[in-house]
Amino acid sequence: MYRKRDPRRLAYTAAMPTSYMSRFAINADNVPRARDFYQKVFEWEFEPWGPPNFYLIKTADPPPTLSGGLLQERRELVPGSRMIGFECTFVVDSIDETIRRIESNGGKMVTEKFRIPTVCTVAYFQDTEGNVAAVSELEKA
Repeated sequence: MYRKRDPRRLAYTAAMPTSYMSRFAINADNVPRARDFYQKVFEWEFEPWGPPNFYLIKTADPPPTLSGGLLQERRELVPGSRMIGFECTFVVDSIDETIRRIESNGGKMVTEKFRIPTVCTVAYFQDTEGNVAAVSELEKA
């Protein structure tokens, strides 16, 4: 879908590279269980699209822009399992409420929440399918 550019951001975006992340995918052994988890934790909407067990995910309206990426040394958030692939972080209004939702819907926390001064509070979780991701609550201005 085409979105009009915000003219206030043109000076900033003109200096940005032309490649950007446009989608993410959650891999699941049990798609209905994973869909239920993400609906209950993040209140996402899922629309069947394409083959069986394939969905478009509506995460926010309007979707926020990706602010950039990080490159870091591989690490073990889950003991004995080094991170493979890309790591996603989801911004939430309340990290404490989101942690409660994760744990009450079959997910588990793999780190305690921790604060990155002047930026956000972060915690890593494992979903019902074993995928590891992060949630963060941005610092209030």
